[in-house]
Amino acid sequence: MALNNFPFINALLNTCSFILLMAGYISIKNDKKIFHRNCMVLALITSACFLVFYLFYHYNFGSKRFPELGLIKTIYLVILFTHTILATAMVPMIVKTFYHAFKGQWDKHKKIARLTLPVWIYVSFTGILIYLMLYQLPKFLKLT
Repeated sequence: MALNNFPFINALLNTCSFILLMAGYISIKNDKKIFHRNCMVLALITSACFLVFYLFYHYNFGSKRFPELGLIKTIYLVILFTHTILATAMVPMIVKTFYHAFKGQWDKHKKIARLTLPVWIYVSFTGILIYLMLYQLPKFLKLT
């Protein structure tokens, strides 16, 4: 697998996580507990794979700079900043949420999941946006 494929693979992993998180949310709202559990475990796996691939890619390839596009770059940087802060914060939140679920501590699980889920969804979705803005927008605008 070539290193230049990693951003696309990471975008796919973020997309899978996002879809699984949404399916997990919908399923728990419809009292489909087993399906919810399966979606959330798969979301955890895809997010963990994303993190490993992301770290490996950036260790070997470094970072890509966003082109100077005025307001678009400002929007990109705001999305990137909030994404990065929340991605860092969500790791212990996810661990705590899963810990309570695996221990069967449903009241504690629900309480933290109400905060963890929207953060995780936001981070997954903005990860997709960051990929599109950083790798696809310049091609669309014929800057590369």
